[in-house]
Amino acid sequence: MYRRLIAPGALAAASLLLAVPASAAGFQPGAPGIGDPYYPYYGNGGYDVSHYDLRLKYQPQSDELEGTATILARTTQDLSRFDLDFLLDVSEVRVNGAKASFTTSGQQELVITPAAPLPKGTPLTVVVRYHGVPSTKSAYGFTAWHRTPDGAVAADEPESAWWWFPSNDHPSDKATYDVSVAVPDGTQVISNGTLQSTGSQLGWTRYNWRSAKPQATYLATLAVGKFDITTGKTSAGVPVINAYSKDLGDNDGAARASVERTGEIVDWLTGYLGPYPFESVGGYVPNTTTGYALETQTRVYYSPKQFANGANTSVVVHELAHQWYGDDVSLKGWKDIWINEGFARYAQWLWSEHEGEGTAQQLADYVYASHPADDAFWTVKPGDPGPDDQFDIAVYDRGALAVQALRNAVGDDAFFAILKGWPKDHAYGNASVADFQTYAEKVSGKPLAGLFDTWLFKPSKPAASAARGAAVARTQAAPVRPKSWTKIEATNDVHGR
Repeated sequence: MYRRLIAPGALAAASLLLAVPASAAGFQPGAPGIGDPYYPYYGNGGYDVSHYDLRLKYQPQSDELEGTATILARTTQDLSRFDLDFLLDVSEVRVNGAKASFTTSGQQELVITPAAPLPKGTPLTVVVRYHGVPSTKSAYGFTAWHRTPDGAVAADEPESAWWWFPSNDHPSDKATYDVSVAVPDGTQVISNGTLQSTGSQLGWTRYNWRSAKPQATYLATLAVGKFDITTGKTSAGVPVINAYSKDLGDNDGAARASVERTGEIVDWLTGYLGPYPFESVGGYVPNTTTGYALETQTRVYYSPKQFANGANTSVVVHELAHQWYGDDVSLKGWKDIWINEGFARYAQWLWSEHEGEGTAQQLADYVYASHPADDAFWTVKPGDPGPDDQFDIAVYDRGALAVQALRNAVGDDAFFAILKGWPKDHAYGNASVADFQTYAEKVSGKPLAGLFDTWLFKPSKPAASAARGAAVARTQAAPVRPKSWTKIEATNDVHGR
């Protein structure tokens, strides 16, 4: 055996090194934001989550929520402390079994210091015990927790997790979920994925939901109340689970006439987008006063107001298209929102064509002609709209117009190969607008930088020559308003808070 001799001076230096605080020996705090320029303090640095296990108890009458969140993760740096995004009151935190100290910072930061520093690559089990009344909490001047007459709903974008579970709240850190919620007997719980089991004891019923595919935090949803639940299957055998509050009033019939077509619409979308990517599908309509819908993974959230003027399958198409474009393939950063909204809107255009109410080309011509060059509509860049305009109508309509320009530039064969291949190529991951351009160029064999720049990134109306080059607005005559436009327009505030 070869023994390395260490001089006394070296031993003394080593002893001093061990006495130096971990933060000074290469261990650093995780960043309080994941690095998204639109939302600098959303998400966190230093670790990557693989699974959330949420065990909750909720009292609808008082809006009291108590829970234990067990978060499985792995460090991505030598870590002295780290943050979670959360608003409720925390009573205890443990990291890998040992008690950790914690405090709060900023609008929604829970700052956790483990008992010992954590080397890069360390598996983490973080247990957070908490309680609170979510409806009393706000951040940045708003709440994403919505009370209903018989319970509550958590559904919002770009954030909703803070009000009901601690998380790394950014779409780039996707994870699987187990959501177990106890509520008073007679009350029900709706969440993502599939219902694994229920059980009743001492006046409380526990619902156990599982979302088995990677899911962004804003796509996790929770609804507590009294629902009428319907079930079925798509033609491919995917379970369909829909739920309707029992007090929807005059909107009940129109909501059901729309959402009950989920299986049919999923079957239709698979022809364009490929096999449905998740273990279940469906939607729920709680009795809320909100006006938007949201593509919460496998279980779409719809406001009753979406159906105030009658049935509207167009909004169902929009949200279900997001299951591929937004949920299966999620954005890398919030500036990449066009990949979500431009394609979900374009799916509505394809549905219009399917229903014989106006072709995608007619809708593109109509959008281009409807906004004069000095309209602020054209100042919004769908490829990077900025946080204030992230859900501006231009991201939807100009975004879909860009999709039609792409279709016309590469031809139908290449376009529909791109449309179907993209969710498969990036399944359960994250991607940017630049990634999409690269993929479209690879499939089509054509350079597309100029087209993307013109239709997605210039803050001005594409010139008539560019429009003609993309086969948009091919005639000087004012285009006829397509029959489907009223229903499509009714979804313009689909993601407005």
